[in-house]
Amino acid sequence: MALPLPDVKSVADCASFGHTVLPFLSQITALPERLQLAAAAKDVDILKDIYLSTNPFITALGFSLFLSVLFLIASEFNRNYSQVDRFWSILPSVYNVHFAVWARLSGLRTQSLDTIAVITLIWSVRLTFNYWRRGGYSIGSEDYRWQIVRSKVNNRFVFFLFNILFISLAQSLLLLFITAPTYNFLLLSRLSDQKSFELPDLIFSRIAFFFIIIEYFADQQQWNFQTAKHNYQKTARIPDQYKGQFDPEDLERGFVVSGLWSLSRHPNFLSEQLIWLTLYLWNCYRTESYVQWTGIGVLGYLLIFQGSTRLTESISASKYPEYREYQARVGRFVPRLSIKPKYKRSGKKKARQTVTETDNGEQIVQEADKKSQ
Repeated sequence: MALPLPDVKSVADCASFGHTVLPFLSQITALPERLQLAAAAKDVDILKDIYLSTNPFITALGFSLFLSVLFLIASEFNRNYSQVDRFWSILPSVYNVHFAVWARLSGLRTQSLDTIAVITLIWSVRLTFNYWRRGGYSIGSEDYRWQIVRSKVNNRFVFFLFNILFISLAQSLLLLFITAPTYNFLLLSRLSDQKSFELPDLIFSRIAFFFIIIEYFADQQQWNFQTAKHNYQKTARIPDQYKGQFDPEDLERGFVVSGLWSLSRHPNFLSEQLIWLTLYLWNCYRTESYVQWTGIGVLGYLLIFQGSTRLTESISASKYPEYREYQARVGRFVPRLSIKPKYKRSGKKKARQTVTETDNGEQIVQEADKKSQ
């Protein structure tokens, strides 16, 4: 059986949308009917034949469009617009694993594809766990930012259109398109003169893994701070495991400024963007084409993070008096090299709660004026 892939003769061919995707778009219209017939026949072999006879990017595109409909229905029925958020850390891995599995079943070389799949699975497990422990999968949970967006859009019909076009459709497609470079790796595996995995591939893959590690530490530092802060607010005590890490002034400030957060206001967001930018640049290196259609995904990803971070910071600045000073001293994503990139406390007078410890180890909360020295 001929593979439903373009005839690529050079690495440049692999980066061409008109050559590698456009000729196969018509398959998407026949896919629902074929799947319906296979489901009626209850034959696994027919399903496998459909899977292998359909261009892998088109299969992923069809799945993404199908999910966007489900996201729309679920969000409107529940009036909860975090449906895509719950799958944000899962779908990119699903697509990358799909490309690797399809290539393996089709007899293609998969070393690069397997490496990408493993890296994104590690990314997925870590990010999904972080989302879960923050309550993201709790029944009825919704990102607080959607409530703010809803409050700014007073027209119900306009917000419904926004849900269709952006929340449900654009975000679902975005989670596919950030994995589009992996499709190029699949096409590259068809070129006999291309080695499957060389030293540059090892370097790119390890860079991506490095950013996953940085993101882990950033999220963990944020988690430790928030855990200590919430305990302190309830008991006026710093939990024992955080006594050497945070002091009362840190916790009363309301936001973390230590560790990686003293260098960047959003080190986790920075790492998240760099993971997918690394995958795109890795693909560009391999295809010898540095401006191509697969960049749509990573560009959209960067733009979404710019917008969502701006909204997050406007909320933080309205909640925490010292946040604007933090913004002035520390870069949003990239550390500022022109000044010492570490947050310094304000010297302004401000009423604060201070905690003193008695002889028997009990902590007493007292009000004090913090005066500049």
